[in-house]
Amino acid sequence: MLRSLDIRDMLIIERLSLAFQPGLNVLTGETGAGKSILLDSLGFVLGWRGRAELVRAGAEKGEVVAVFDLPADHPALAVLADYEIEAEGELILRRVNHADGRKTAWANDRRVSGEVLRALSETLVELHGQHDDRGLLNPRGHRQMLDAFAGLDLAPVRAAWGALGQARKDLASAEGALAAVRAEEEFLRHAVAELDKLNPEPGEEAVLDARRRSMQASEKIRADVARAHAALSEQGAEAMLLEALRRLEGASDHAEGALEAPIAALNRALTELGEAQSGVESCLDALDFNPAELEALEERLFAIRALARKHSVLPDDLGTFAQGLRKRLEALDGGEKNIAALRRALTLAEDAYRAEAARLSAARKTAAARLDAAMAAELAPLKMERAVFATQVTPCDAGPEGQDAVAFTVATNPGAPAGPLNKIASGGELSRFLLALKVCLTGDTPGMTLIFDEIDRGVGGATADAVGRRLKALSDTAQVLVVTHSPQVAALGAHHWRVEKRVTGGMTTSTVTPLSAADRVEEIGRMLAGDTVSDAARAAARALLDT
Repeated sequence: MLRSLDIRDMLIIERLSLAFQPGLNVLTGETGAGKSILLDSLGFVLGWRGRAELVRAGAEKGEVVAVFDLPADHPALAVLADYEIEAEGELILRRVNHADGRKTAWANDRRVSGEVLRALSETLVELHGQHDDRGLLNPRGHRQMLDAFAGLDLAPVRAAWGALGQARKDLASAEGALAAVRAEEEFLRHAVAELDKLNPEPGEEAVLDARRRSMQASEKIRADVARAHAALSEQGAEAMLLEALRRLEGASDHAEGALEAPIAALNRALTELGEAQSGVESCLDALDFNPAELEALEERLFAIRALARKHSVLPDDLGTFAQGLRKRLEALDGGEKNIAALRRALTLAEDAYRAEAARLSAARKTAAARLDAAMAAELAPLKMERAVFATQVTPCDAGPEGQDAVAFTVATNPGAPAGPLNKIASGGELSRFLLALKVCLTGDTPGMTLIFDEIDRGVGGATADAVGRRLKALSDTAQVLVVTHSPQVAALGAHHWRVEKRVTGGMTTSTVTPLSAADRVEEIGRMLAGDTVSDAARAAARALLDT
């Protein structure tokens, strides 16, 4: 609910403070008194796009402050939470318009943009009138209004739409992956076959390389080792030592012990020589290999290294790389089955969405018939019993809220073609259509302040009374502000303000005065009789106020 509105230096308003109340709030005054300026100022603090020049002539800046009461379940709280703005029961909006055109705004002392103000205004205020393009006349909102009127739960169709979108995404992803694998199928099969044939093992390349180096080295040293072995053999050093030992032992009997030490040394030398011969023989055995083995070893080593270079991996990673290629082949081989399963899932998702959308369409058509009947009942007292209001529910592209387009249409006379509200109805008719529609849809905007700008224009008498009674009915569940020239409407208000324009010292200003019971008699009398309020006009005003 709008609790207060403070305006400073805006257009012809110098200083003005208004404290609004629950129920039906009525603003009256002569044409040009400044009633529209109040709406312009409220629209300014709510971020609506309107007049470019709002600062009062001679002032440096204009300022508007609006205070709203926010109950615990008010939808504005969700908007405030999105922008991390704290609020405890009330929302204070303040916006300043500088003379140079700069605009600054705050919400509960937090600096905010016009975008934030507009987001908040969607939950705070609805403006209805002959030039309404934000609410009931906007076809983009008709489906939402019908859904709210019917109390429809859109969660199932939204969930079905989300599941359908995911199914489509999964199928497209799988088909794309399968197409990519198919494009390299020939390469994959050749590469896997090549790797499977070679079957390299981790660490094998290092082992083969070490063995190869050993074989290559043995070719270079084996000849020298063999010659050394020959030099140590029976035809070499061993034979010479044995010959020397034999001769010394033959002469030792006649040498008086002088040859015992040399003979012992030779025996020791022959023992060491035997050990040397054994070691050299072992080395020769180790260096002995088949040249064909070296050739086979080198062939495998080079094959492993060539495959590693070919696939840009380390030799030890060839096994892991091969496993990855096999998995891609498995995906290719099992891809068709997976695609078939995903297509079945997509068909099921499409069927589920169509079922939910069809259920929603049927509910909307039922609700449309109820709304049309309710509108017919509302239009008759407004002297539009010959007009036909129709809610058209037609197919449209599928989406998260179903596959229906909803449009409110009217035909003002029997047999006349139906068309959009703002194209078919005249000014007075349009006002009554909007009022009737708002009465029927009154449950769709809890916690809103409803503003009706001269919605009773062009009607009078019993029709104006019917307009006023419907506004009063709306005010039972929402705060209603009405700018009116109709005494019948003004008399039904719970709270009444008079807007006046005054000229003081050559300066024109607009003021707004709350009216007492006696002042209301005078104001409604003026609305009935004009500038001169007669006793008969006062009596008629009292009669209106007493009804």
